[in-house]
Amino acid sequence: MSDTVRPVFHGFEQIPLREYAERAYLDYSMYVVLDRALPFLGDGLKPVQRRIIYSMSELGLNAGAKPKKSARTVGDVIGKYHPHGDSACYEAMVLMAQPFSYRYPLIEGQGNFGSSDDPKSFAAMRYTESKLTPIAEVLLGELGQGTVDWDPNFDGTLEEPTWLPARLPHLLLNGTTGIAVGMATDVPPHNLNEVVSACVRLLDDPDATTRDLCEHILGPDYPTTAEIITPRSELVNMYETGLGSVRTRAVYQKDGTNIVITALPYQASPSKVIEQIATQMRAKKLPWLEDIRDESDHANPTRIVLVPRSNRVDVEQLMGHLFATTDLEKSYRVNFNVIGLDGRPQVKGLKAFLGEWLKFRIDTVTRRLKHRLDKVERRLHLLEGLLIAFLNLDEVIRIIRTEDEPKPVLIQRFRLSDDQADYILETKLRQLARLEEMKIRGEEAELDAERDRIIATLDSKAKLKKLVKDELLADAKKFGDARRSPLVAREAAQALSETELVASEPMTIVLSEKGWVRAAKGHDVDAAALSYREGDGLLTAVKGRSTQQVAFLDSTGRSYSTLAHTLPSARGNGEPLTGRFSPAPGASFQAAATGDNDTKFVLASSHGYGFVTRFENLTGRNKAGKAMLSLTPNAKVLQPAQVAAGDKDRVVAVTNVGHLLAFPVAELPELDKGKGNKLIDIPKAKLGTERVVAVAVVPQGGTLVVNSGARTMSLSFKDLDEYVGARATRGGLLPRGWQKVEGLDVQ
Repeated sequence: MSDTVRPVFHGFEQIPLREYAERAYLDYSMYVVLDRALPFLGDGLKPVQRRIIYSMSELGLNAGAKPKKSARTVGDVIGKYHPHGDSACYEAMVLMAQPFSYRYPLIEGQGNFGSSDDPKSFAAMRYTESKLTPIAEVLLGELGQGTVDWDPNFDGTLEEPTWLPARLPHLLLNGTTGIAVGMATDVPPHNLNEVVSACVRLLDDPDATTRDLCEHILGPDYPTTAEIITPRSELVNMYETGLGSVRTRAVYQKDGTNIVITALPYQASPSKVIEQIATQMRAKKLPWLEDIRDESDHANPTRIVLVPRSNRVDVEQLMGHLFATTDLEKSYRVNFNVIGLDGRPQVKGLKAFLGEWLKFRIDTVTRRLKHRLDKVERRLHLLEGLLIAFLNLDEVIRIIRTEDEPKPVLIQRFRLSDDQADYILETKLRQLARLEEMKIRGEEAELDAERDRIIATLDSKAKLKKLVKDELLADAKKFGDARRSPLVAREAAQALSETELVASEPMTIVLSEKGWVRAAKGHDVDAAALSYREGDGLLTAVKGRSTQQVAFLDSTGRSYSTLAHTLPSARGNGEPLTGRFSPAPGASFQAAATGDNDTKFVLASSHGYGFVTRFENLTGRNKAGKAMLSLTPNAKVLQPAQVAAGDKDRVVAVTNVGHLLAFPVAELPELDKGKGNKLIDIPKAKLGTERVVAVAVVPQGGTLVVNSGARTMSLSFKDLDEYVGARATRGGLLPRGWQKVEGLDVQ
């Protein structure tokens, strides 16, 4: 007896968890790729779609039949071939019946099968009825002619076709989308006539390039009449590589002063488009539009009416903005990733796609012809035996009457085969009596001629190609239609900036001491006379336009900006700037400025430092602002002074004790941010009591107005000569009685 210990099998297999997980996920991935998400190149169908169409044909739901409840079809599909959820199966069925989803619907539905506004709003399957459309015959017509392989269904009780014998490249006609594991497919729909024309070209000229085929297939053809605006070169590149994108745009026309949108891009929801436009209108981002209406009905499936505020609105500019900001223009990914004849997924260019499909079609036609040839030869064989029986009818009848086993006697007597003997014995006596030799010989002659034609076709590649071509052209004549999606060369749509969408109007921006802001129309506004909240008053008011930005400086020297037209009206008290921005705790707003990006300002602090900067540096999108003016301890931000003409302007700085200095603006540096240079000298000993109260820029010919309480003093550009000095000097002392200066104005 051997001492070797034999392994004991416990009814299970032990493998590492990592190996099991890897194998299980790989199996699942391949199942999703091959049996769920990606279509087969031959018939262009995913398994669930193929099973739905086959089940409907088995139920007799062809185009000429009476429709049956959709629940009946779904029950057959999931009970016999597709053991998955009924809702997913029904949704796949509905998709093939929606004329706004499929370019050439395969199913005709009765009842609510959804709408372009909401494709998933279809009724439950117990309410709807369905049958196949005439074009489904292209997929099913040759099914019983030996053209496909058959596999057992999931429980082995029935057989189902592995694919359908499509007479047209259905995948290109209706397109498909699918997401598998690690890969996806996005094939757009195309026009039947164009696809057939390209197939014929490739049959006639196998060396034709993709660019040659694009002379026939101009581009995708969606179910809607929206324009395809993708440039021709990009479309050709897409067909060469099998990857790319297609951009479509809504169609509109003018109806008087109104704009009427008559076609939307593929799968664009009218209600969503209307909501997108209405949202912009509510946010005051479309001041050109007064109203939007949905006038769609059965006669006009898409009719969205835009009502401009006036006939002076630039329609093309407005629509360009809407194209760029709403679903009136959509882009679709294209990925010709399909399961080829070798059973593997691959991204194929147009030529490879059509070439492989034509191989599939030629193989299908070959199988059909061979199947028919077998039937013809069998029928000829039976007719040959029947003719022998007719010519020896009396002898045949005698043998049948007298012999216990007539079959072997007939075979031996007339040299018949088993099939011929069985056929003679199964023929009724009265049929034999009525048979005529001419009829038999006539059918025999017809079948002989048909056999010769089939053999000749099978033996000749040219004749086989001609047969395929003729059948393609016949189907194109029967089912083809005109292109729906026009190809139009258009410039790319550009969204308008907010300033372009707003009318340019003069505005006065008013900032209160407590940091509340508002905007009044016009420049002749008396800001001091406006009403303020209790304990609040005017801090500063600046004049600008509704299309410009407004910048605010806080007590830490940070700058914040917003668009002038978004500020609240001056009819009320306005709103606090802390609602728009996020200044540091304890910081308060001390100054404001507005202008174009290139407008220059002098920024200064109460300690006498400053610099020149462009207004663009004051603006930004950050709610927390941006560091702009560096301040020395206890210094305050002064109201920015606009530089009017340029280097010949004079910067004027004045202190609260009446020291005033004027010097050329060219002596100040231009910075993006910082502390700047000294404007006027304030002795260190006096920094606690003396400070700069205002800075102004006086152009040539301008007048400086010095404010002291209720009194004002005007100094012309020439009068300032006696106060002109070098930058950072002490300046001149104003006349007695004007040494308590509160502010400066320029006229």
